Amino acid sequence: MIRNFRNIKAWQSADDLAVKIYSRSKLFPKEELYSMVSQIRRAAISIPTNIAEGASREHKREYLHFLYIARGSMAETEYLLHLSHRLKYLNQNEYQEIESIRGETAKMLSGLITSVKKEASFISDLLAMITSSIFISGFRFFEFSS
Repeated sequence: MIRNFRNIKAWQSADDLAVKIYSRSKLFPKEELYSMVSQIRRAAISIPTNIAEGASREHKREYLHFLYIARGSMAETEYLLHLSHRLKYLNQNEYQEIESIRGETAKMLSGLITSVKKEASFISDLLAMITSSIFISGFRFFEFSS
């Protein structure tokens, strides 16, 4: 089942975070254009991108794989925001504002991962039960027909 990623709250929040980081990183020093600016932007856009890509996958396990990549990009973004603040590219208010959005997005992403993981586990358990039932039924049939 393909999900509409635009309806996923974690994606919406991650999209807002990416826009905020893009907007603010325009003001970083020009010498950081190909290092810090590029890195923080790539990390930030990787979050909603991977949520969207995962949502398009048919199987829950594939979806989870992309959500885990988004979570890794979230951690990278967290560190790069921290470093930007320490280097004084973000003042305290800017840092707190963006970090607040990032923190809320991280919570939403974590909740989404938990939810998809439960669904994937339920489906795996159900398939195992069905497979076992079919195997046992087939084995019993084989015993009676011999």
